[in-house]
Amino acid sequence: MQTLTHDAYLALCAGAQVLERDLHGDKVLRLANGDYLKLFRRKRLISSAAWYPYAQRFADNAVALRQRGIPCPELVAVYRIPAVKRDAVLYHPLAGRTLREIIAAGEESPDLRVRLDDFIARLHSSGIYFRSLHLGNIVLTPSGELGLIDIADMRVGSRPLRVHQRRRNLQHLQRDPRDRQWLAAAPGFLSTLHGRS
Repeated sequence: MQTLTHDAYLALCAGAQVLERDLHGDKVLRLANGDYLKLFRRKRLISSAAWYPYAQRFADNAVALRQRGIPCPELVAVYRIPAVKRDAVLYHPLAGRTLREIIAAGEESPDLRVRLDDFIARLHSSGIYFRSLHLGNIVLTPSGELGLIDIADMRVGSRPLRVHQRRRNLQHLQRDPRDRQWLAAAPGFLSTLHGRS
């Protein structure tokens, strides 16, 4: 993790577009060159983020996913920015559109649910437990592959997920009413995922 001075941070962000912010400030920026800068703040004084920052988790997860052949953002750098009390990850975004965007536009292919079923089964068999699993974080790339974005909130194990972990992952997938409605339109779709290896 590199330390970024305030001047270097301001220079990096010059001309950037803010894509996401909350009450505490900017969260995601699209830089002038098209790269993304995702900023993380520590929410509590006593937190696992003190010894394993979310920016570093994002970076480690990107490496682990790429080792498993799963498309994801391409890491450029991990920063600590003391002047704004943030850690950050700089990355090339994963090209494509989220499944949520595709579905909202009515442009999904007839086999998209089957492909999603196979993709999630692959994640589970690869030991990937993604607490932020939803259709807004799954991207269909221009080459037709499914991949993941916003990957800080993830654990990657060396063995396939256990059944209870798969079920919890699928509960995350159904939290958003829009996602749940689309998934429910195919009877039996989610039940096929529970027992997949």
